[in-house]
Amino acid sequence: MKPQRSTAMQQLIKQVREAMPFDLPEAHLCSGQCNGCSQKLLDYLDSELEDWEYRLKAGELPDFGEIQRVAKTSKKIYKVLQRNGLIQKM
Repeated sequence: MKPQRSTAMQQLIKQVREAMPFDLPEAHLCSGQCNGCSQKLLDYLDSELEDWEYRLKAGELPDFGEIQRVAKTSKKIYKVLQRNGLIQKM
């Protein structure tokens, strides 16, 4: 059985928060190779996740397209952070 849409979004947010280096100091984010501004990408993603956390607490139910959009954006940012050397490839 598939999870409810709100549960799916909460699980996605949890996975993204665990996988992304939101707690890295700015000095580490902006050193070495840069294929996109890691700081700006993480700030953007953090604000998107915070927005959805707020909306879920307010009782809003995301549709499948919104869940997919957050997942796709997160994957793209994850790949940029890998290219920038902030996340090690497994």
